[in-house]
Amino acid sequence: MTNTTDTAAYYARRASEYERVYDKPERQTDLLAIRAMVAERLAGHRVLEVACGTGFWTEPISRTATSILATDINEEVLNLARTKHYPNENVRFAKTDALTLEGISGSFTAAFVGFFWSHIPVGRTGAFLSVLHSKLPPGALLVVIDNNHVEGSNTPISHTDEDGNTYQRRVLDDGSTHEIIKNFPSESELREVTDESAHDVQYAALRYYWCLTYRAKPTRDI
Repeated sequence: MTNTTDTAAYYARRASEYERVYDKPERQTDLLAIRAMVAERLAGHRVLEVACGTGFWTEPISRTATSILATDINEEVLNLARTKHYPNENVRFAKTDALTLEGISGSFTAAFVGFFWSHIPVGRTGAFLSVLHSKLPPGALLVVIDNNHVEGSNTPISHTDEDGNTYQRRVLDDGSTHEIIKNFPSESELREVTDESAHDVQYAALRYYWCLTYRAKPTRDI
């Protein structure tokens, strides 16, 4: 079957296959660099992690952060994340929709968004940031990482819709085919969408990944 509407359902079905994407040989140097970058930038923080998946990024962050509340919409991936080793015993988990963060509260000093930004439809990133910022104090640190599109390494783009969203067609081990939103924003697009809600914006680009870091401005009414 092909599914173009429910990314969450796709990732629930993909749970056991989730981390294979990090095995690509050509990405290993960049992967080590960005894992170190994220862990360094979130050191000492009380982190709200959005769309944590199987905990691949939760684990290195937990080694330097004071605490993490790792959230995801799918119990399938949360169950896998809970099995990972967090030596500092500073990780909690909660089920919630990344676009609403319903039921989430805490004394956070930072947020981490790993590989979720690319699945947000064009035009909804501003609303997503408003919700996320409402869970954080003014001046909180935000660290966002995601993919660059590199021909031959990324799954090809299958089509672009009228709003400018790009899609990939992915096949799972069970034979099901899913077409999901996978956007690849430029640095200028990222800076534009965060212009009103962020300051001290820093952008780092590797070949396969990018990292956006900034401080949240005071939250406006949503």
